[in-house]
Amino acid sequence: MIDQGTVERIIEAADIVDVVQDFVTLKRRGVNYLGLCPFHNEKTPSFTVSPAKQIYKCFGCGKGGSSVNFIMEHEHLSYIEALKFLAKKYHIEVVEEEETPEMIAQRNMRESLMIVTAYARDYFLNYLMNEADGRSIGLSYFRERGFRDDIIKKFELGYCPDKKDAFTQAAQKQGYKMEFLEATGLTIKRDDWVRDRFAGRVIFPFHNLAGRVIAFGGRILKTDPKAAKYLNSPESEIYHKSKSLYGIAQAKNAIARNDKCYLVEGYTDVLSLHQAGIENVVASSGTSLTPGQIRMVKRFTPNITIIYDGDPAGIKASIRGIDMVLEEGVNVKVVPLPDGEDPDSFARSMNATSLLDYIKANETDFIRFKTQLLLKEADKDPVARARLINDIVRSIAMIPDNITRSVYIRECSLMLEVSEDLLYAEVRKIKYKSTEQQIIKEKRESIKAAAAAKNEPVKIEPKQNPCEIEEKALLRLLIRYFDHELFKVQNEETNQEESVKVGEYIISELQHDNLSSVDPVIQLIFDELSENYDKEFFDPERHFIQHENQGVSSLVSGLLVDKYIESVIWKRKGAFVEDEDEILHLLVPKLIEEYKLRHVKLLISEMMKKIGELQGSDDLEQILTLQNTITNLKKVEKDLSKKLGKRAVTS
Repeated sequence: MIDQGTVERIIEAADIVDVVQDFVTLKRRGVNYLGLCPFHNEKTPSFTVSPAKQIYKCFGCGKGGSSVNFIMEHEHLSYIEALKFLAKKYHIEVVEEEETPEMIAQRNMRESLMIVTAYARDYFLNYLMNEADGRSIGLSYFRERGFRDDIIKKFELGYCPDKKDAFTQAAQKQGYKMEFLEATGLTIKRDDWVRDRFAGRVIFPFHNLAGRVIAFGGRILKTDPKAAKYLNSPESEIYHKSKSLYGIAQAKNAIARNDKCYLVEGYTDVLSLHQAGIENVVASSGTSLTPGQIRMVKRFTPNITIIYDGDPAGIKASIRGIDMVLEEGVNVKVVPLPDGEDPDSFARSMNATSLLDYIKANETDFIRFKTQLLLKEADKDPVARARLINDIVRSIAMIPDNITRSVYIRECSLMLEVSEDLLYAEVRKIKYKSTEQQIIKEKRESIKAAAAAKNEPVKIEPKQNPCEIEEKALLRLLIRYFDHELFKVQNEETNQEESVKVGEYIISELQHDNLSSVDPVIQLIFDELSENYDKEFFDPERHFIQHENQGVSSLVSGLLVDKYIESVIWKRKGAFVEDEDEILHLLVPKLIEEYKLRHVKLLISEMMKKIGELQGSDDLEQILTLQNTITNLKKVEKDLSKKLGKRAVTS
């Protein structure tokens, strides 16, 4: 456990903008910051960060909360783990009991794997720099490739000894369990033998956005026709190849600063460009691009320039990656290198200025690049030319933005000498077919879900909260104006005026009429407010924003951002409203009455339904009881509606 004083220091130090900016590119918009949400795929920024309130909120997917909640959500950590993460970032010492081997064994699997990979990184780097064969084999290789020591240390390169299980034995001696060594892929274990996966290879660690090592790539140095030249860690709890990019931790700040990302294929391409002074570069690690990789880059910039080898295979790889990049709404250019060159060799042949000048002069828009390349292949063959046009149109159809798509169609029309109308018609066909396929896919998934539910009819709908608008408006007032005076009342015993506060009034009204929410998160907040409203130093805004329940923190963060202030309760149909803190004495009672009226209408509707179900039965006594209750509720409904006048809520 972390003592409360340390928790408070961590929360105070963890500035929300500073924390989020490590993972998301933010741009100032008035008093807040705006960016693309890291938790879902979006084309238009809806992710808001409020430095004044120290919260984040996405209006697209609904996630929100404090700095701690952001780290929990983004890094998949527990509350305590997220606090430790932030403590490390802000150099705050966290004192805990010394962990026993049993406690280590009980750690979360994910954190255990992170610890093992961190140890492996240190082992491989130390072996490279300090052991005799590490220096003579591994370090010599890197220096022969021209890499400086600062680049080696920056990327934490290493070497695994060319022995059967030297690393595994060293790790076990330090107390690292075989199950975690196997789970990370560092050790391969069979019934009768154990060996190191990366034995005899130079090591390239993969880092996540936070800079923690999640996997490794290894290059063999000896000639072995049976062994792969490059070998990567297998998929694990902490490493997903399709969502990882080599060099992203070292490049993210430069990508955001330059508003551009250079995408290359291999580890050494990244190293050479960094050494040349170009740091906004990452590698797809020899695989075709994936949506997860593109979205990771898109957090920092919408502009990607692909630099692949100048040989035919490299050019084809560029084309394969382009369509996927376009589908994610990213601006993409391609730099074709001279034949026989790759980014590694090309970067080592010139300085940063010359290299950037070359890139700038040779960056080609994807339409021109792909069209010119395929036109050469088609030559004068009409069948090949038709295939080319279809290929280009498929790429254009991937672009989500209508305006950008129309610009490309116009340019494609001129280059291919094909009418715009024909190209528009082909694009519409492709998009229609894509939509149709998506619908079929969703239907298939629905059928699978039904089968998984024991062949029962599946119509899963979230439980609707008919009082959601009123309850959220009440919560916002409760949390924002909890200690504000609502009005004064005369104490009959002391004959003194006493102040009634917003929190006290709302909670007492809810308790008096036994009003509750069907939404468990909203009800949890109401319950905790009821438990704490009379405590002298209770700060509801801080309490709920920093809440360890992610649903609570997200909901409250959404209620407190400026966007929510224009509530349908107070600004329906464009009506003018004064500053709400000046008219709380009117707003709060009115909202309570609207909330009660909504409950009354729901109760009447529910009882009418029950009477309908009882028609034709012999249970006349229950029907009469329900009818009497409805009559009384109708009187309450009439009184409340009269009080509210035009503001009465209609069901």
